[in-house]
Amino acid sequence: MRHIFFSFLLLFWLISVPRNTLAAEYKPESAQSPNSALLSASKNFYKSASLLVQQQINLIARIDQALSQPDANRMRVVRGQLTIQVKAVEGFLKYQYNSPKALCTPTDSSTRLPKTSLLSVEQTQIYCSLYASSSQLSKLAPLLDRLLSRRGELALVRELPLVSGERQSDPVLSIAPIQYPNLGKPAIPFSTWEPIPPSPPQIIGRTQKTAIADYVPPRQPAIAPPAEALTTIETAKQLNSTAQAAFPPDIKFNDPRETLTKLDRFAYDLDPQEPQIYAKFLTSPNTGIFRVLPHTAYNRPLNTLQNRLQPSVSDRYPFPSLGEAKGGFTPSLALVTVGDNFGLKQQGLDYNFMVNVGDIPLEKLDAKLQVISPQTREFFLNYQPPKQLQALQIEQRRFLSGKNQQFNHQVILAGAKSELNRTYLVRSLQFQLPEMIVTGQPLTPTQRRHLDQLQQMHSSDIIFAFRPVRRRSDGSYTVLWRILNQLPAPQIEDLENYVKF
Repeated sequence: MRHIFFSFLLLFWLISVPRNTLAAEYKPESAQSPNSALLSASKNFYKSASLLVQQQINLIARIDQALSQPDANRMRVVRGQLTIQVKAVEGFLKYQYNSPKALCTPTDSSTRLPKTSLLSVEQTQIYCSLYASSSQLSKLAPLLDRLLSRRGELALVRELPLVSGERQSDPVLSIAPIQYPNLGKPAIPFSTWEPIPPSPPQIIGRTQKTAIADYVPPRQPAIAPPAEALTTIETAKQLNSTAQAAFPPDIKFNDPRETLTKLDRFAYDLDPQEPQIYAKFLTSPNTGIFRVLPHTAYNRPLNTLQNRLQPSVSDRYPFPSLGEAKGGFTPSLALVTVGDNFGLKQQGLDYNFMVNVGDIPLEKLDAKLQVISPQTREFFLNYQPPKQLQALQIEQRRFLSGKNQQFNHQVILAGAKSELNRTYLVRSLQFQLPEMIVTGQPLTPTQRRHLDQLQQMHSSDIIFAFRPVRRRSDGSYTVLWRILNQLPAPQIEDLENYVKF
């Protein structure tokens, strides 16, 4: 009886509800307007196409890096990703239109789309740009295979697991475990056994003991990307840019190369706002601002491969220049941090001494150092460097070690403990010795005719001050610096004694 009652109520509700109300709540697919169907298809096209274009941009950036890196695993990864990307683009293109070549090949009536194509002009531009860029990238497959074999000469390339998941036993030791590679880590280099860091500066004029007898550090590889690969990548980049321009304005793309550039600047360069903060100070002559990095930032980690043709940190972010270049010699402020101390990076005969003079603003310092204590002022202004090559090398070691110093009551070193908002006074002596003196190679008959020119030496003697104004968590500092005095260039009078005929 109760079921009959509810059936009666349902029949009464269906009769009383207007038909247009039911039609509004449910509309069959065949009754939907053509405009809404086209709009949905257009959204799906842009969504899928934008994903493929972004993946294409990422892949190009990874291939570009792998071409100049010695890591075999990185080359192997981009080779596999290239195959996957080409197949994904091919599937998308055929889903949208069954003949990409016919649609994208210019003809006399290229301005008119085929009747069977439902793509708009912008969508066709994206479609054909994807087709062309994917075709360009597919040309890199045999080149990447060849480069992967060359990378195998530098590092161990382990076998990948079988596609079917089967295990392949060792041909010699059947019970030996199979070691599969971790492609997220660099491949193991063959010849980079480095038990000690790079040797200290060479002592000129006499033999020098080495930590390990007959030890020769491994030479890092020089890798130049093939010209045809760079041309293909540049063409693919331009085609991707054409595709990006045809997307609606609300669809954005990220370029990993721009991200890497920003991260590199964040790690090694000044923050953009720092020069603006100290703009008033920087308007004064012979001043500057610089980010002082830990000395490890300029050193390659031991037992790792590095392309020696790639620009180093010092190449990308050079030290500030303290004077004009003369004959290829430019005095620089090669300031680094070593542990908790500031110090200048030593090269060749270069040496310096440094003193923390306290909380004295850089603006109050002048060439005569009047605000400095008389003892420190006299030493910095009146110190005379030796004029003999061997004595200069001894003097360099004195300031580095602090031993056998008889020129002052206090020990003055080449470095000082790093503190914020303190001013450091530095006298820096830098030399550029002739190549024949540094190498110690005998002169050829042709070189003997130009002995006077070959013996020319460039040098500088500069007093400057710097003041750290910010310290970062990585141990780097932002410092302001100012040149106070340019002293006469020091000379070495006995260079002819070190020339080998």
